Amino acid sequence: MTKNSSRRSFLRSAAIAAVAGGLPLQTAKSSDVKDAACFSNQAKGMTILFQGDSITDGKRGRNADPNHIMGHGYAFSISSRWGADFPSSDLLFYNRGISGNTITQLQSRWQTDCLDLHPDVLSILIGINDAAKFVENPPAETEEIYVQAFEDCYRNLLEQVRKHDSNTLIVLGLPFLAPVGKIKEHWNSYQPMVAKLSDRVRNLAVEFDAVVVDFQRVFDEATKKAPDAYWIWDGIHPTVPGHELMAREWITQVSKRLKFLKIYS
Repeated sequence: MTKNSSRRSFLRSAAIAAVAGGLPLQTAKSSDVKDAACFSNQAKGMTILFQGDSITDGKRGRNADPNHIMGHGYAFSISSRWGADFPSSDLLFYNRGISGNTITQLQSRWQTDCLDLHPDVLSILIGINDAAKFVENPPAETEEIYVQAFEDCYRNLLEQVRKHDSNTLIVLGLPFLAPVGKIKEHWNSYQPMVAKLSDRVRNLAVEFDAVVVDFQRVFDEATKKAPDAYWIWDGIHPTVPGHELMAREWITQVSKRLKFLKIYS
């Protein structure tokens, strides 16, 4: 069995029943890591790819400098924990988020920035720029046609992934926003569009057996503890604490499929 097929066989067998979620995720305790040692070998050699727009980009480096390649957002936090607790020389993390990207721009670079990287785990967060484009520069087509085009393009990307490797674990983050800054001024236009795009992403998650990460729900809950701007400073981009909430929720949801990540729950 090749290394790639072995990793993908592990992904197939790693699906588990839902585990308790919602607890603060700290760095794994040494005792937890010891208990999870039996999974370490299975977790080695995996490739994890984060895709999306500026929220994922996090001003990542564009060269091989390992100090900057993951950016300074949720993708960095997830990778740092996973990599520290399950170290392996052939464990790879990629961040290919690009600031400002819409779903069609993501599609234009899909071969190079996704398929050619052969991810075992593919995480996508896209949609806020599609919503902004519709609100700020209304297209000629109707809202329904616009939203359907978003879904069709997104589906095409996922179909390519499944055709390339049917065992890739797909993680779909739902786009989110907060009533801060210009978003607050145009809330009645932005919020319904983001909600419609999120509904389409949920449908795609069912269609492609993907993990859903509902970031909007997390931020809505967080406002009970601190104002919106504490978590999302301009209505779109999370702060440092906001990215931490995203990392926690991502790990919580993905741990339902990858058993060795259960140590964080």
